Amino acid sequence: MTNSTMEHKKKKIKKTLLRLAVLLFWIGVWQGAFMAVNEKYGEILLVSPWQVLRRLSELVLTADFWHDAFLSLLRISEGYLLGVVLAVLLAVATTAVPLLDELFKPILSLIKATPVASFILLALVWIKKDFIAVFIALLMVVPVIWSNVSQGIRSTDKNLLEMAKVYGFSRGKKLRMIYLNTVMPYFISAATSALGFAWKAGIAAEVISRPENSIGYHLYRAKMNIETADLFAWTAVVILLSVIFEKIVVFLLGRVRRKGEKIRAESQ
Repeated sequence: MTNSTMEHKKKKIKKTLLRLAVLLFWIGVWQGAFMAVNEKYGEILLVSPWQVLRRLSELVLTADFWHDAFLSLLRISEGYLLGVVLAVLLAVATTAVPLLDELFKPILSLIKATPVASFILLALVWIKKDFIAVFIALLMVVPVIWSNVSQGIRSTDKNLLEMAKVYGFSRGKKLRMIYLNTVMPYFISAATSALGFAWKAGIAAEVISRPENSIGYHLYRAKMNIETADLFAWTAVVILLSVIFEKIVVFLLGRVRRKGEKIRAESQ
């Protein structure tokens, strides 16, 4: 084992231990807050980390938990993927045709300026409650990816495009060799950022619309019944699924980027 490899492993271990120490610190703060609040208000305002862990362990042993968590993940994933496709198509169309850019620019500004809650309440009038989370997740993704991909396309080196024209590159080769190379960093950055927006907005949409068999429904019911342990447990589920969802998407985007680099290298 080389010195550089050992040094890398030591740094990795130190980083892991630091993260663990930070986690334990905040769990300790949580426990301290619970002990201070519990004396006066009982377990209505706050529950202990142990109570949340115990309730979570009870939930994961039920089939309904996995069914409902999967459906929420499916709804938000659908909205995210549809939003990505729609945003990329809009970015290509609006950068290619300036008139379309002027036509759709107010829509982009409107989506950015309007509170998510307003869209959710409007969607309750227009859409069945089972599809509201899909629609809201899509709506949150589109502006982020649309603006970033458009910026990436516009920042493409004009000299490279002129060179491609001189050498008679086909549209496919121009896309692989020039546009993808420029746009991909913008797209990956936007797609990663949009994950958090899609997930949080999707869960908020479920809380307000309350479709059965959803995480949002359980969060709302726990709040209405003052089941604080359930509220914290389902919130922990939201956080864990968000992290897993992000890791999966980042991994897939990384594979797409590496494959694109390989195709461009083979084309040269």
